[in-house]
Amino acid sequence: MMTGKLYIVATPIGNLNDITYRALQTLKLVDFIASEDTRHTQSLLSHFSIEKKQFAVHQHNEKVSAQKIIEYLKDGKHIALVSDAGTPGISDPGGLIVKEVAAAGFEIIPIPGVSAVTTAYSVSGMAHSSFYFYGFLPTTSNQRIKVFESLQAQSCPMIFYEAPHRIIKTLNDMADFFGNQHEIVVARELTKTFESIYRGEISKVKETVESDSNFQKGEFVILVSPIHHEKKELLTEDQHRILKILLNHMPTNAAVKLGVEILNMNKNHLYGEALKIKRDD
Repeated sequence: MMTGKLYIVATPIGNLNDITYRALQTLKLVDFIASEDTRHTQSLLSHFSIEKKQFAVHQHNEKVSAQKIIEYLKDGKHIALVSDAGTPGISDPGGLIVKEVAAAGFEIIPIPGVSAVTTAYSVSGMAHSSFYFYGFLPTTSNQRIKVFESLQAQSCPMIFYEAPHRIIKTLNDMADFFGNQHEIVVARELTKTFESIYRGEISKVKETVESDSNFQKGEFVILVSPIHHEKKELLTEDQHRILKILLNHMPTNAAVKLGVEILNMNKNHLYGEALKIKRDD
């Protein structure tokens, strides 16, 4: 018996006209569609007059769903995996399923299309040969700051997803941590009716988003400009001693913030020196 194939199908992130011809043909071809949300996918299928059986695949049942898909593939059934929007496996369920299906020896075929991260980057103006994609940030301020600390040394644009109910808190954390030496681009409701793109210093973008509750609705992609590393002289012996004392008594970010005030030095440079001290201890 011929075995089935698993198709990883990218779907629109808002504007249904962004779906590819190949994606539509694939959705018509397969025997079943594994959907992150069957009701959401049904709206897409109905729009294009496609009738197809679905079953739910989400973060809470991904392991079990992988086995279900494998059984279908063994029976020669073709399966399309779709998320609510964009490309499965990118901040959406899919990675574990692909891993399990590949390990079981079945063919996996990508059907490329829209992704919010590449859509946002294309209009960011951050011309660079690479970028760092993090995905959705943690839900608490302390956890977000830890993420920013871990990414402090990145020399390329950083891209994050954020939910509407956390966008202001996240922009506040970014303003506190990165200051205005970094420019950001905030892309809201990409490809949808109320698509908006805000650019500039973090504090200015934050003020814009805060100014109207409508600007805080929808899905967000945040791009932070790459860190500009300036050539600096090494710390003097006294500066090194002061920074080390601060690091011994408080978290890295707080020590750097206070150190900037005491030593009147560039924050990014001082942060790099703080990381060196912590590595050497």
